Amino acid sequence: MTNNLGAGTAVTVVMPTYNEAANLPRMAEAVLQLPLDGLHLKIVDDSSPDGTGRIADELAEKYNTKGRRRMSVLHRTEKDGLGRAYAAGMSLALDEGAEYVVQMDADGSHPVEAVPRMLGTALANGVGLVIGSRYVEGGSLDEDWGTHRVLLSRFANRYARTVLGTRIRDITAGFNLWSAQALRDIDLATLDSAGYSFQVELKYKAVRAGHSAVEIPIRFEERTEGVSKMTLKTQLESALVPIRLRMKKN
Repeated sequence: MTNNLGAGTAVTVVMPTYNEAANLPRMAEAVLQLPLDGLHLKIVDDSSPDGTGRIADELAEKYNTKGRRRMSVLHRTEKDGLGRAYAAGMSLALDEGAEYVVQMDADGSHPVEAVPRMLGTALANGVGLVIGSRYVEGGSLDEDWGTHRVLLSRFANRYARTVLGTRIRDITAGFNLWSAQALRDIDLATLDSAGYSFQVELKYKAVRAGHSAVEIPIRFEERTEGVSKMTLKTQLESALVPIRLRMKKN
């Protein structure tokens, strides 16, 4: 099924994976069923010991039929952070001609059905960044999130916004659609963040480069399989990155 939204527009969904064998098949199916005829799914697997990389290869073989390359897999030999995985996948997507790149988690927390709406927003407004936001009107978090996690997430966003002086409500969001031009202007090779703070650095540098951001509301779901990759080390890095970015600005 296809529609006329962005007909022919090359959109690559970049999805990093590490031990997501239980989630990947349904996520790949959901993404590749979206009504966007220029859609491609790129999995970036960091040598998952649970066989996620092998499953990704099998799924790519399944979906790449009738001469259409709808899915590809980038295998990395080291696990050096979510930010590094995203940078590698996004850079490759640009090299392959993507006009827009979507960041999406493999655990089912991001609503796949929102991708066409994000693309439509980007095309209608001519912006370099569309954020699937938990913290604008209409956005929400799964009720299964504990009070501690909700407070930590809200504090992290307010802290980063305050330090960096930005109006983006969900600057830590991991569900984003980028124009190719915005990513080229940022220059992914120059990013310092290796972990989750990559999300903050990327948005901050896009705005500094003159690109506008639009936030659309989403509901963020709790993962149903596997465990979160958030650690104390990544939380500490996330706290330090806004300060480093602000110091560089000055």
